[in-house]
Amino acid sequence: MSPSRRGEPRDPHDDGRPRMRAVVGSNRIEEDIFGRVFDGKVVSRIWKFVEPYRRRVWIAVAAVLVFTLSQLTIPLLIRYAIDHGMAPGAPGGLLAGIVALFGVAIAINYAASLVQERVTGQMAENVLFDIRRKMFGHLQHVSLSFMDKTEVGRLMSRLQGDVNSMQEFLETSVQSVGDIALLVGIVGVMLWLDWQLAGLVLMVLPVLFGVRVLWLAKARAAFMAAHEANSVTNNALAEAIHGVRAVQAMNRARLNAELYGELANRTYQAQLRASRLAQIMIPIVDSLTGIAMAVVVVAGGMMVASGRIEVGVMVAFLFYVQRFFDPIRSLTMQYSVMQRAMASGHRLTEVLDVEVDVTDAPDAVPLGPVDDGSVEFRNVTFGYDPAIPVLKDVSFAVASGERVALVGPTGSGKSSSISLIHRFYDVQEGAVLVGGRDVRGVTQESLGRHIAMVLQEPYLFTGTVMENIRYSSYWASDEDVIAAARAVGAHDFIAAMPGAYDAMLDERGSNLSLGQRQLLSFARALAADAKILVLDEATANIDSYTEMQIQRALQRLLEGRTGLVIAHRLATIRNADRIVVLQQGVKIEEGTHDALMAQRGLYSKLYDLNYASFDDIPDELTDADRATAT
Repeated sequence: MSPSRRGEPRDPHDDGRPRMRAVVGSNRIEEDIFGRVFDGKVVSRIWKFVEPYRRRVWIAVAAVLVFTLSQLTIPLLIRYAIDHGMAPGAPGGLLAGIVALFGVAIAINYAASLVQERVTGQMAENVLFDIRRKMFGHLQHVSLSFMDKTEVGRLMSRLQGDVNSMQEFLETSVQSVGDIALLVGIVGVMLWLDWQLAGLVLMVLPVLFGVRVLWLAKARAAFMAAHEANSVTNNALAEAIHGVRAVQAMNRARLNAELYGELANRTYQAQLRASRLAQIMIPIVDSLTGIAMAVVVVAGGMMVASGRIEVGVMVAFLFYVQRFFDPIRSLTMQYSVMQRAMASGHRLTEVLDVEVDVTDAPDAVPLGPVDDGSVEFRNVTFGYDPAIPVLKDVSFAVASGERVALVGPTGSGKSSSISLIHRFYDVQEGAVLVGGRDVRGVTQESLGRHIAMVLQEPYLFTGTVMENIRYSSYWASDEDVIAAARAVGAHDFIAAMPGAYDAMLDERGSNLSLGQRQLLSFARALAADAKILVLDEATANIDSYTEMQIQRALQRLLEGRTGLVIAHRLATIRNADRIVVLQQGVKIEEGTHDALMAQRGLYSKLYDLNYASFDDIPDELTDADRATAT
């Protein structure tokens, strides 16, 4: 039986087998607002996107009101034609005039409907385009602390599914105005024609409202359950797709398929129940329509027979009763649309409201060509959670043009140091300086131009080889790109590809080997012509032959540039001008290879013991040296 965390109820569906679990903590927030038919805050936020197109909104509202007016007019024309145009002794041209007016009303009805549909559709598409563009732009600038704890599948759901829900809402919201106007208009006209017959027809409304009250509670719960199940299933799907290599490597494909099947089945059952409840009101409304029409035929027929009302009035009532329940049916179906829209709008505004922690200061200045490539850490303390520091009072300096290696076991703070140089995060204490300036006082765009990074996992985008190398230096010429590829030893395999530099790469460059992808990332860094080059385990996952190629290319790559190299393997750091040794966020040692060997400290002991990686450090060895350094 699978253990549960203390204090948590055990999942009744848990049979002890390992599960595909998606992180669904934020679902609790989503459940709280799902089922709310109207949320003023959400509507006001969405209106900000609609406001630039408010002229189209008013045109659509006017068109739908004209359409409603024509719908109310047509039965009155029919009534007048029956009672007056066809009456004995009626003027000869009266019926023809009524027929002509009927044709005009039909034409107005068609034109108003066409205008409303087109204008509403165009407005909705424009608003959705603006929302998507705003969200994409915001997500490109949000702090990495947000991205670190946010699932890609959830963000994709918001960019696609939630935006589509808003489209459905925008397209039906104008129609809702027409439905309400038609409902009120029909009641008013029926009361005007004959209030007693209208009262008999409207007696079915309490039954409808009673059924609706009972239906709402169950429908809300069903919609919430369906939404949560769908969210969990989508997150599990996204996780399995992103981790497909690990899934296949660990032979989890069959078991994952079974577990995903269980999640999909739960989603199917929840969606099926929600769908049934969403549709149950339609046959009820249809039945009430039939009852109301029967009331009109029986009671109205008796009134006609007694001479109390004219035949045309009863016929008009039949038309109005038939149309009366159409807006009720439409508004019932739009209830679930409104629920989804309010929930989706809440989640969209949640993303748009994510604060950007790292922003340019009001007086930030750009780093210019005259600024050098020096880097300095001054008593830096930093933690992703401020209560748990990853770096503790770390200080070191890298002169412009110097090559410094940061070494240490996993978790020592090497990659965090690199993130601070590029100002992906801000320090809690101390300062990081680039070119003699605190990175918090320079513009992020100029800082990005000043620093080129090559990561352990090269990320290539769908596009040509040329576009990928030029990704961070869109201003570079074709000649510059080819020269960069030659310098790092990538030109030969690129030239052998069909199309050479115009060859298309698959997603993440999956049609290249890992070594080839890394060489392209080196060419990208060289084409950027930045003053500071950061290599974060850039040779960790490539073969020895490719590493030899890269080591030769690095000699040229680092000419006139500051180099910061992160490495586990001791063989890759011996040629650095200086070596900084980190252990659990503390700087243990600093110096050249020879100086560190002479100090007979941690670095020397590891080198003498011939450890291939800092991850092989025995605990007793590092604890003693860390205590000495402290």
